[in-house]
Amino acid sequence: MKKPIGIFDSGVGGLTVYRAIRNAFPEEDLVYFGDTARVPYGPKSPNTIIEYSVQNARFLLQQGIKTLIVACNTSSSVAIPHLRELTDIPIIGVIDPGSEVAVRSSQSGRIGVIGTEGTIRSGAYSKAITLRNPQAEVFTKPCPLFVPIVEEGWQDHSIARQVVEEYLGSMKDLSIDTLVLGCTHYPLLSHVIQSYMGDSVKLVDSADAITLHLSSLLPPEHDGKPGKDSFYVSDNEDKFASIASRILNNPMKNLKRVRLFESWFID
Repeated sequence: MKKPIGIFDSGVGGLTVYRAIRNAFPEEDLVYFGDTARVPYGPKSPNTIIEYSVQNARFLLQQGIKTLIVACNTSSSVAIPHLRELTDIPIIGVIDPGSEVAVRSSQSGRIGVIGTEGTIRSGAYSKAITLRNPQAEVFTKPCPLFVPIVEEGWQDHSIARQVVEEYLGSMKDLSIDTLVLGCTHYPLLSHVIQSYMGDSVKLVDSADAITLHLSSLLPPEHDGKPGKDSFYVSDNEDKFASIASRILNNPMKNLKRVRLFESWFID
């Protein structure tokens, strides 16, 4: 019997990771949980982020998963050690895979990182990048409004362009050649970010990086059966389904709401 891969994020952003894994592993069963009742995680304290992340992981462990993907950069930056106390299965965050790709991609060693306030405050990317290349210069910038823009489905709105210009104006002047999109929501703004930063700057997508890492770790399923998808959220399932359908270019199916703090019973 196949065991699924579990993925959690604070909202819809982790669907970029789900999409990449689904494309790379068509025969794997995937279970996705989006904590839409408590998004965004970025402004919250480390203790709260850890608490939420542990609750999310426990729910996915109840689904019998074989691997846990922490698609939330904020959770990855502070909660991974605590999650590893819960289980012996592999737990993969986005910080290390993203940092590895950034170091390989950069020719100058001048690397920018954008993320939520929590991710940037943790310094996790700076530590991971300089561990791999001690000569690297890492420039960071919190971009807290990117998450609500994506959650509202405003990726193609003029507001998105204005906010990108406001946040990244100083980053553009630093002569970086690589920019890490340090939040899984941010690839949904990549067309706007790339247009503003210019083609000389390589964007590092957490989704692609984590899929590469997973490919080296997990033997692929070869049972000839298409993988099954299960999606869960903690609130606003109609809104999640609407945005998810645009991200995935398919109607959202197999979506259920999880009631928080009730032993994770499912509607």
